Amino acid sequence: MSEPIDSDADRDGANEAVSDAFAEANRIAGSFTFARNAVPEEESRARRLYRLRHSTAHVMAEAVLQLFPEAKVATGPAIDHGFYYDFDLPRPLVPDDLVDIQRRMKKIIKRAVPFETAAVTVGEARALFAATGQTYKIEVLDKIEAEQAPETVTLYRQGRFIDLCAGPHVGSTRACRHYKLLRTAAAYWRGDTERPMLQRIYGTAWETAEDVEAYLNFLEEARKRNHKRIGVELDLFRFDAVSPGACFWGPRGFVTYRAFFDFWRGMNARRGYQEISSPILYKKELFEKSGHYQHYREYMFTVKADDDEYCLKPMNCPDTFLYYNSKLHSFRELPLRIAEGSVLHRFEMTGVLNGLFRVRQFAQDDSHIFVTEDQVQGEIGEVLDIVSETYSLFELQYDFTLSTRPDDFMGDPALWDQAEQSLHAALVANGAPFVVEEGEGAFYGPKIDIHVTDCLGRKWQCATVQVDFQQPINFDMTYVASDNSRKRPIVIHRAIFGSFERFFGILLEHTGGALPTWLSPVQAVIIPISDKALDYALQLKMKLEGAGLRVEVDERNEKMGYKIREAELLKVPWMLVVGEREAETGTVNVRTYREGKIGDMAVDEVVGQIVARVAQRTFDVEVKPLRSFDTGDEVLPGDEKEY
Repeated sequence: MSEPIDSDADRDGANEAVSDAFAEANRIAGSFTFARNAVPEEESRARRLYRLRHSTAHVMAEAVLQLFPEAKVATGPAIDHGFYYDFDLPRPLVPDDLVDIQRRMKKIIKRAVPFETAAVTVGEARALFAATGQTYKIEVLDKIEAEQAPETVTLYRQGRFIDLCAGPHVGSTRACRHYKLLRTAAAYWRGDTERPMLQRIYGTAWETAEDVEAYLNFLEEARKRNHKRIGVELDLFRFDAVSPGACFWGPRGFVTYRAFFDFWRGMNARRGYQEISSPILYKKELFEKSGHYQHYREYMFTVKADDDEYCLKPMNCPDTFLYYNSKLHSFRELPLRIAEGSVLHRFEMTGVLNGLFRVRQFAQDDSHIFVTEDQVQGEIGEVLDIVSETYSLFELQYDFTLSTRPDDFMGDPALWDQAEQSLHAALVANGAPFVVEEGEGAFYGPKIDIHVTDCLGRKWQCATVQVDFQQPINFDMTYVASDNSRKRPIVIHRAIFGSFERFFGILLEHTGGALPTWLSPVQAVIIPISDKALDYALQLKMKLEGAGLRVEVDERNEKMGYKIREAELLKVPWMLVVGEREAETGTVNVRTYREGKIGDMAVDEVVGQIVARVAQRTFDVEVKPLRSFDTGDEVLPGDEKEY
């Protein structure tokens, strides 16, 4: 066991307050055998960053305990691009606290304190954390003992700080020198809303100072593109505490929302889908039948009425199955493609709600395809073609993931194998590269997940395609085969946008709020130079509206430059300036958000151009890929222990 670091601390002039808990922890740990933490000579970048960020979280925890000796530490994992640690603190953190914590971290890092590890029994670890009042660590130990019953658990120590941890860590704190604390947030311990909230500190850590600086610049660009800010600035939507996790769409935003639906409905009609609409409130028995109540109950809103328990539906699958069973079907009707875009509700914890990205109320572009066995691969190929058609409208790059049977799967493993083989074959036939995510499928079937990449290099899971042999059994679905026997259909679940809300948020950040003409709330604004051109402007408005365009006239008594600037701030794609000269010649002076000043054009010509862009759903937005980060630095898959 290494010696305490009092001499190092004195040499560095730290003079930090060290709590009695630190001293007691080291006294008890005196009987444990600590050894220097081994670090591989060669390791992938992802593993190095995981190790680095996890270690930096420990350094931060030590600094927090120096500042708040009575603090209780919860858990502190590495996450994408950084780390966090949750604390039970005597008072709320303020910005100056982060400055102080960083100063203390710098001193700990400067000492190059080694990370050491020891294997101890659960009882020994429990005694250590009980003596130091670290009750959250005891709860983690209780869970480990109940679920894993291990002979030993591992402790990690740097200096005086000892933590229950599975690792891995760097060799010494010196490796953690390129970091930055970012922000604080509130968090519930294990999502338990009945317990006091903890305080979470987020940070980032990299291998070089240049990477830290680049990442901070990336965060600033992402902040500018934050869809919650853009939504308010462009008067599209807002959020209100009276209904957490629900979007309040304004007139402008709802125009765009409806445009998404119109595209979806038109595409479905062309592809042979029929649309239905069903209730949003059902007795729980429906979801017990589908298995959602057993597997998804924690994410469902429930209500008591008439001595029964009802559920707000979190997905459209079960009621679509009710529709299928409402009459007998023949093999001649298959594939039967049914679409439904009803409002859905899912109970997301308050702490994870995030604008349009994580909501409690949303609409999903759901469809369910009922097929025979020999139709499966062809229908999946058709869905992948829809994915290509849809994402090409927004010039979004995308990739595929095949997610296989999870631990809590429902049904026959042989049927799962068959479903996975169907998805695998469709992906191979599609010719697109894909990766396999073992155990990440839905409880009723494997799936293909499609991730889009935005201009900041961020990946978002949107579309999904699932092959389901289980729900046809649960709902006893059948069709009349060609030999008049009853056979069971297979169900393909698919969504392309995912939720309309989430996709809209992604698109706003991808484009910085500059929507293509066909989606823009106001497609053209007419700006009269003076009142003398107002009549012409109003006539022009009628002509554009007659062509099916969304148009406004800026009749305010303001200077033309001010009006143009306002239109640009609202990111209106077309600005048509008119004065007495334009009224006499039947022209307009054209500006666009993307290209700036274009010049004089005949009215019929500009109307034709705008109508064509709307009809063709042209992506007339310039999106420049910005400095992005290698996705290889993401947190590793769950091959690390959960403590």
